[in-house]
Amino acid sequence: MSVLPPVRKDRVIAHLPQCFNRAAALHTASDFHAKVRTACQEQRTGTVGRFKISKVIVVGDLAVGKTCLINRFCKDVFDKNYKATIGVDFEMERFEVLGVPFSLQLWDTAGQERFKCIASTYYRGAQGQQSHTTDGHRYSVHSYPQCTGSKCAPCLASVWQTGAGLSMRGVGRNGAIIIVFDLNDVASLQHTRQWLEDALRENDATSVQLFLVGTKKDMSSPAQYSLIEQDAIKVAGDIKAEYWAVSALTGENVREFFFRVACLTFEANVLAELEKSGSRRIGDVVKINSNTSNLYTTSKKKQPNCCQ
Repeated sequence: MSVLPPVRKDRVIAHLPQCFNRAAALHTASDFHAKVRTACQEQRTGTVGRFKISKVIVVGDLAVGKTCLINRFCKDVFDKNYKATIGVDFEMERFEVLGVPFSLQLWDTAGQERFKCIASTYYRGAQGQQSHTTDGHRYSVHSYPQCTGSKCAPCLASVWQTGAGLSMRGVGRNGAIIIVFDLNDVASLQHTRQWLEDALRENDATSVQLFLVGTKKDMSSPAQYSLIEQDAIKVAGDIKAEYWAVSALTGENVREFFFRVACLTFEANVLAELEKSGSRRIGDVVKINSNTSNLYTTSKKKQPNCCQ
């Protein structure tokens, strides 16, 4: 069994990142849910097992900057030589949230109309195969069965799995969908509703975190940005998504955004596990006991001690 190296120091999260705009946020709490923080504190005496993983699908029009956004966060690079994504690529980013290992599987989908049917296949769980690189984190899912790449199996028939039990079936419970638009292109904002509709055909809207992200903030004048932000906040409210504005070129808000995605999906996963069972391991890290039926109601009663 291979042992993964420690999580990078700049991927260790101890506090809940704040929302970008309180008028368009999934929630405005200043810290993690108390039950989540308590559960994670108790795991320090446990033995680390398999990672918890959440799948994140990134969708949006062609050339809005989906790949640049992901590359800025994962590789801290910005490539001015634009090259459209063909099919689907994904990155695996590892975090440590409140002391618990957690990973985001970021799926970068094609925005071109002719590849929509291929991208939608991955919404509902088409399989991919690992593309080995020196850092071990970059993966590639090619777009057609005839692909002859040296690291490619028949694209829609191959299966790639890790010891973590990686699931590629849809976004899954408590995953996330990121809908990206260009802050300088009103049409791309208008198209976000259709992108979301396409993604939700394969996923339950009540069990995923939704984010609406405007890119290329560096190219917007203050007046232009103010106008489109009003429209974006309205759209975010209509689709029940959290709104962010970022720049992949300068890096503005990119790190904060992905940390927010990681934390909210992590929190949702832990709460779901606590709700599902009063005695359950958080990603095989620690057993939790709880007799509280409503996780969002603070109880004054002393909770049972955790199982060791």
